[in-house]
This record gives sequence, C-alpha cells and structure tokens, in this order.
Amino acid sequence: MMERAESEQKLYTRMRLWEFPDQYVVEPTDGSCGSSLAVSRVDGTMNLIDELPECDSVRVPKIQTIFGVVGMLKLVAGSYLIVITEREAVGSYFGHPIFRASSLKVYPCDHSLKHSPNEQRRLETEFSALLSVAERTSGLYFSYDTNLTLSAQRLYELGDESKLLPLWRQADPRFLWNNYLLEPLIDKKLDRYLLPVIQGSFQHFQAAIGKDIADVTLIARRCTRRNGTRMWRRGADSDGYVANFVESEQIMQMNGFTASFILIRGSIPFPWEQIVDLTYKPKFEIVKPEEAPRVVERHFLDLRKTYRAVLAVDLVNKHGSEGRLSEQYANSMQHIVGDDVRYLHFDFHRICGHVHFERLSILYDQIADFLEKNGYFLLNEKSEKLKEQLGVVRTNCIDCLDRTNVTQSMIGRRVLEWQLRRIGVFSAEETIEAHPNFDENFKILWANHGDEISIQYSGTPALKGDFVRYGRRTIQGILKDGMNALGRYYLNNFVDGTKQDAIDLLQGHYIVSVSRDLTTPSIPSQKTGLEAVASFPLALSLVLVGFFFAAMSLRRAPFEFRHLFFSFVWAGMSLAIAAFVRANGRIFCNRPRLHKPR
Repeated sequence: MMERAESEQKLYTRMRLWEFPDQYVVEPTDGSCGSSLAVSRVDGTMNLIDELPECDSVRVPKIQTIFGVVGMLKLVAGSYLIVITEREAVGSYFGHPIFRASSLKVYPCDHSLKHSPNEQRRLETEFSALLSVAERTSGLYFSYDTNLTLSAQRLYELGDESKLLPLWRQADPRFLWNNYLLEPLIDKKLDRYLLPVIQGSFQHFQAAIGKDIADVTLIARRCTRRNGTRMWRRGADSDGYVANFVESEQIMQMNGFTASFILIRGSIPFPWEQIVDLTYKPKFEIVKPEEAPRVVERHFLDLRKTYRAVLAVDLVNKHGSEGRLSEQYANSMQHIVGDDVRYLHFDFHRICGHVHFERLSILYDQIADFLEKNGYFLLNEKSEKLKEQLGVVRTNCIDCLDRTNVTQSMIGRRVLEWQLRRIGVFSAEETIEAHPNFDENFKILWANHGDEISIQYSGTPALKGDFVRYGRRTIQGILKDGMNALGRYYLNNFVDGTKQDAIDLLQGHYIVSVSRDLTTPSIPSQKTGLEAVASFPLALSLVLVGFFFAAMSLRRAPFEFRHLFFSFVWAGMSLAIAAFVRANGRIFCNRPRLHKPR
C-alpha cells in the first residue's frame, strides 16, 4: 500500500515543454507514466491531457527541456508560467539527491492582452518587467524525493500518514519559497508537478577523521514571511515576523550515526527601518516604539511553538546609533524573559574589534550551559533517537549576516565537537583543529554558507568571511570587505528597490488587482520635472567634473589669483550638487513602487 501511494505521488524529474501557438504543453520524459500538463497562452488555465496536440507542419513548435514547474503568477490580465530550465546536483539529504536551480525561465500567457484596455496593457508591461529579476533569483534548492523545508528532527517526527502526503503538503510554509506560486497548481490538484523549492544555501563535504569518513551538510532555509533585500526589509512587522530570518541546520553523519543541530538568525524583532537616502549608513528609525514590546512578545511566542526554548544573542553595538536599537530590544525583552526565553547582549565590535574574533570564546562561556541543556538531535545506527534538540540560539546583528555568521560558525564548531565525542570518534579534549583537512573543509563550509545568504539579502558576499574561511583576518580579506561594502551601498541605493518589488510579487506580498491599479496606479507611468532627468550617475559625473576643474584651477592659483577664485567656485558647485543629491535622495534612489501588501 505504501509503495503504491509513493509511486502515485512521485514528482516528475524531467520534462519537455512544447510551445504551441495557443498553449504550452509540459510532457513528462523521465520514464514515468502520467498525463501532460496543458497551459493556455490566452489566460493561463491548466488541465491534464493524455495526448500531445498535432504539430503544424508549417510551424514546428519550440521545445525546451525543463526540470520542474516552479509555479504560475497572475498579474493584471496575463499569467506567467515559471519553470526550471537548468539544474545542478549539489549533494544529498539523507540519501536523496539535492539540486540547485541554475536557471529559471518565465513563459507569458498573455494573449488576452490584445483585447485589453490600453491602461491594462501599460500596467501589465510595468509589472511583467519585474519578472526578469525573478529569472535571476539565486540560491534556490529542491529535491524530488524529500522535504528540504523540514529539519532532520522534524522529518523524524512526521507520522506515517504525513509521510504519504505529497511533498508540498508536508512542507513548512515558512520556508516554501514558491508557496504563493504553487496555489494555481494546487487548486487543480496537479500533485506530480508541485515541486517545493527553498531559498537559502546547501553546502556539503566529506573528510576523513582517522580511518573513518565524516559527512557534513549545512543547510540554510530563508523564511518567506518578511522576505526582501537589506535596506528595504528591516525589523519586524506587526505580527512579529522578521526580516532575513534564516534557519541553519548542521548535519553530521558518521559510523551510522546522524546528528543535527539548528541555529536561527533574524532581524531585531520590532518595527524599525532605514530610509535609503544616499548616505552610506542611513539613520535607524524605530517605528511606533510603544508597540515594540507587543511585537517582540509575538515573535518569541512564534519561536517557542517551533523551537521550544530560545536564547536570543544580540551582537549589535551598545553605543551610538545601534545602541538605541539594542536598548529598545533589551527593554522589550524584560517581561518575556523566563525559563524558556533568555536574552544576552554581546558587544561584538567592542570585545572582538575587527581582528580578534577568537574572543568569541567569551560568548561561548556565557551560553555553554544553554547549549548543554538543550542539546542536539541524534540517531544511532538503528535510526533510534538518542537525543533531541530542545531549544535554539537566535542570533542577530544589524544585517544578521557578518557578525552573525562568524558567531554561528563558532557555535556550530563547538557543538560538532560534542557530537563527535558522543559517538566515540573524538577523545575528551580532542578538537577539530587537530585534523587539518577536516578543519579546512569545515571553515569553507561555513564561509560559503554565509556568502550565499549574504548575496541573497545584501547583494554581496559576507564581510569578515576571511576569518570564517581561514580562521584569521587577512589584509586581502579586509580590502575585499571594503569593496563589498561599497558594492552594498550601490546595490541598496540603486538596484534593490526594483528587486524588492519583484520579491513582493513572487511571494504574494503584493497582489495585483485590476480595479485597484486602474483607479490608483501604484507604478507611475512617467516622471515629471527634475525626476525626469535626475539620475545618480549624472549627479556623480557633475560632482567629479566640478572637483576636476577645481583641482586644475588650484594648480594654477600660485601664478594667477583668478584661478584661486575659480577653484573655489568649482569646488562650491560640486559641494552644492552633492548636498542637493543628499537632500533629495528619494529622487535619485531606486525607490520601491509597490506599497500595498497582501
């Protein structure tokens, strides 16, 4: 009975997409028996067919091999089919192959636009342009056989009946990246085409410890509830869902044992923001501070339901602009802290500076008792549960990227050593550093993990990654951090607004309504006045030209007084333009255009 049910629910692993004039047809080609999926190019309606349509001898349909249907997105008048056109095998999860989606493609079902009003066509063009951003979405992972949204402990706890359900029904909706996109397929009960996808990271290595081989995997699962980009998604919403919430699971398999350990990260859990205004570090603004305690309480109530005990480790600075956030956080935690919730502030920059990250041992000493009490998940050779994880460490800095990843890699290292001692591989005082090859692979594992999460949120690899990768700070790493910081500044100001719009469309945080958009368009059709000609590259060019002429005039000032006068004029013009750009950042920045949430 179980084998038959599993066969009926098995996902298609390879398909052929046919582009007919009036429809797309997705034909399974992996050897399994099943009906093809027909998608109307007029309105995106879907149905199963047993035979392919006849091909026109004059116009041969285009054919594309695909590896999964990500979902369907409805806009103003058209619908858009999103599929995986390239995949890459990255490892296995409990014996099941895991793939990264290397390339996505969007197929429009918008023939009905030919008969739509001009305003609808204009809006459709504006919205559909965002889907080119969707095709470049990074860090998407999937499996045809197992549920990547669930940790090892939660998979183990699934009942027999739940294991017979389609993968999408087993999935944790927090981490199901294409949850909203799958809804049209779910409505049609197209279970064999419903491929769950997560966004995050999947890193893996095998290395010898003595005569035995250890298999180590590190998975990041990004939450979709408040998904977005660095400057455009900060803090928490009114329900306590936070930006850049990531569950990281470190799994070790060796000598028949399986050990799993979970860490989480997420933005400071009350409403706050940074308004992009072309400054390098925009001011932190606490939104409705009187609501902070209630939002924090909701956030930790949600965490306790899933992870039970929680230790919140706050890594932000105690003073300066970060200090206000930390103070509000600490004050809001006062009436929440108890037996199953703890709060600990650790001023990372003051204690560790920019090079002395080994001082994180001070933090470890402060949290070791919580880690020992709440443990990790462990199965023996017979898949019998020996231990379970009863609590989780929640880590945050400002971005929950750089300081957080350094800290989590330290905790993951210490817990992995505990696990290796527990299964009899390490002696009482033995450490990972005593095995250079294993140590090097472990550092690379966490460095790549941090880089991939950082790219999805900030657009660049993580800062301080050289310490995670090599165990020390390097001149090359410090210089690379400087370049990445400048890259983040550019992306946050001039790229991420559009990227945020695309994310909100794909995640269903903004749903296009024809009547609403026709009466109050959220995307301006055209810019007027200064906004029509203003751009950051133009402003930057004028500033640089001004300073160039100022420098040239200043060089000739000793020979003729008027050149000194002109140097001040040029310099003054440059400073005036720079001040104007600073004061009118909203004009020059790539501002989000979608404002009404789902």
